[in-house]
Amino acid sequence: MSRKLRSALAAALLLGSSAAAMAANDGQVRVDQLLGSDPEYRETWQDTIKGEERLPDWVVNLTGSAQQQMSAVSEEGDKYLVGPLCEAEDKCTFKRLIVAFSWGKDDAYGMLVEVPEGLPKDKSPTRHAQYRWIGEPDDGMKAMLQEQLKRDPNWY
Repeated sequence: MSRKLRSALAAALLLGSSAAAMAANDGQVRVDQLLGSDPEYRETWQDTIKGEERLPDWVVNLTGSAQQQMSAVSEEGDKYLVGPLCEAEDKCTFKRLIVAFSWGKDDAYGMLVEVPEGLPKDKSPTRHAQYRWIGEPDDGMKAMLQEQLKRDPNWY
């Protein structure tokens, strides 16, 4: 193999691996995989929920059902990794959590949304939802978490 060809292959491999690393850091993970993907996320989440009372286990451990990947979102110039988590795939209308982790993994916030089960389909879940804030988000963070919820076509 020629030296030029080896250099080109090495460059392609480096480029491919760096692209994969960037993808892994840019939302290519679901909320239910997050705590197992990096100990810093686990530590930050544990610090965030410390002192919170009566959180369901699926919220404490972020072990519900995540049907979509997390995404990078900016809020007041800061970047966050944001994504939804449901208690179970078939209960997403009734029990869901939207989480946001700062890009540096120093802070985390959550919005737990609960709607009474058995709510008739003609009733708007928005009007019957109860919201619980986790991690003491400011008004800008609350608005960003609520905006993420509104992106769900089943939320009206």
